[in-house]
Amino acid sequence: MEKQSSPKAEVAELELEAVIGFNGHVPTGLKCHPDQEHLIYPLGCTILIQAINTQEQNFLHGHGNNVSCVTISRSGAYIASGQVTFMGFKADIILWDYKKRELIARLSLHKGKIEALAFSPNDLYLVSLGGPDDGSVVVWSIAKREAICGSPAASLNVGNATTIIFSRCRDEMFVTAGNGTIRVWELDLPNRKIWPTECQTGQMKRIVMSITIADDDSFFFLGTTTGDILKMNPRTKLLADTGPVKDKFSLGVSAIRCLKMGGLLVGSGAGLLVFCKSPSYKPIKKVQLQGGITSITLRGEGHQFFVGTEESHIYRINFTDFKEILIATCHFEAVEDIIFPFGTAELFATCAKKDIRVWHTLSNRELLRITVPNMTCHGIDFMRDGKSIISAWDDGRIRAFAPETGRLMYVINNAHRIGVTAIATTSDCKRVISGGGEGEVRVWQIGCQTQKLEEALKEHKSSVSCIRVKKNNEECVTASTDGTCIIWDLVRLRRNQMILANTLFQCVCYHPEEFQIITSGTDRKIAYWEVFDGSVIRELEGSLSGSINGMDITLEGVHFVTGGNDHLVKVWDYNEGEVTHVGVGHSGNITRIRISPGNQYIVSVSADGAILRWKYPFTS
Repeated sequence: MEKQSSPKAEVAELELEAVIGFNGHVPTGLKCHPDQEHLIYPLGCTILIQAINTQEQNFLHGHGNNVSCVTISRSGAYIASGQVTFMGFKADIILWDYKKRELIARLSLHKGKIEALAFSPNDLYLVSLGGPDDGSVVVWSIAKREAICGSPAASLNVGNATTIIFSRCRDEMFVTAGNGTIRVWELDLPNRKIWPTECQTGQMKRIVMSITIADDDSFFFLGTTTGDILKMNPRTKLLADTGPVKDKFSLGVSAIRCLKMGGLLVGSGAGLLVFCKSPSYKPIKKVQLQGGITSITLRGEGHQFFVGTEESHIYRINFTDFKEILIATCHFEAVEDIIFPFGTAELFATCAKKDIRVWHTLSNRELLRITVPNMTCHGIDFMRDGKSIISAWDDGRIRAFAPETGRLMYVINNAHRIGVTAIATTSDCKRVISGGGEGEVRVWQIGCQTQKLEEALKEHKSSVSCIRVKKNNEECVTASTDGTCIIWDLVRLRRNQMILANTLFQCVCYHPEEFQIITSGTDRKIAYWEVFDGSVIRELEGSLSGSINGMDITLEGVHFVTGGNDHLVKVWDYNEGEVTHVGVGHSGNITRIRISPGNQYIVSVSADGAILRWKYPFTS
């Protein structure tokens, strides 16, 4: 067996074409830019700038960990974003130039997490709030790109401050609020100090989730976890009113926005969006959305606005008719598998937790969603004739759905004891091969009306992670986390060959000429094996950190792709055994990866729910 060590060739960058993903858990993470043409929102370590009317996307890369807050300056010239990091480490704030789409400055003072950010009305200052381990508020000069002053955000006898908002008229006043604390701050620039004043709420003890301020600074409003709204006067620091008295907002007021014409847009943790007015706060208009509302952002004056929810839905709503239009959606759980139908790159399917989704490749639009509540889908495959999507579920069932309508065609009950973990189909559409959590590989005969177990192959000792079938349907290979890959004879239905390695195998591919297979897994090595006798031909260092979870090879067998826990997509030359291109963009562990039929795209999916489409770097 030969070890590879040749001088490193130049590794090119893979071009990212599109991202399907939105982290709906970031409070007020969805923003509409003042140019009214772009939405800005976080996805993992990346910030997306998405044109509202076209499919155009730009990406801001620079954070080393997940983005926890985003804000845009009133003029639209700057974006600021903060991230989380490991305990005790500095968490960065990045100041971006919106027009040039590039990083201006990194501001590091806070530890652990940046909780919230706000710009002053004339783009002079940025104020930042540290997370629970940090607890300080810092004012930064945008011109000098340095800190002016800082202070603990809340006094010792109350909880953490979690939200922040700047005055709409003055560059010297802002408000912080959180668990039992509401403070109005005055910036004293000559002395480089900020002076807090506690707001008086009498007997009321509240945990503030969201905050908004009127255009003329007359009042600011606070949404609380108990589902009521406090109206405060910033001059007197006193409570003006509070409501609603009855029918409080279920699961708290998680998002709130003042409108220019008066009144408030209020979003609840239960997904209810309401237009109401002080002091009764009774709903004047309302609409129910999917998932807890985390962002409300106005387009222009608020005749139209966008709402982001925890289930990663982005809605557009016109104020007059108050009806929701779903403009973007994506998985909000780890994506477990991705598959293209045979011979076409026009659409693809992904599965995550309880749902399977079919996507239109070019427009990133969701064409179909199939949901099975309270179950997890571990794997999917298209039948070659395109008439069904076969799926593997953790309740031990195999379900087949019609790809146009999502209608359930048939179910194979008790297919496996500890859940179905992997699935593959034969090209003649007569068989389905499934792998289970207990390590069994089962071959099913699929007729017009019947599904019959042909054989149960009991050799693996632990769950089957990947199954690939040879083109002529006479052989298949299964990879398992027990450290073996087995090549099965599908005619005689018995084992042909077994491959052993000290790893948990996660993925396997046939080379198109089918006398070799490549495998990878938790030992980060990519191994080439001889199908005939199971001997190893070659081993490559696949990754510097973490398991490799997905791989796919082109129809020609010249290149293959891998992805794993190092968040990188790598394109390899099969014969040279060297990386030619690397794609940086994922912020979660890559779980699966595919090259589209016709070699136009590479699509990779990850544990943070993101789907990334890359331009395939070679012309075939």
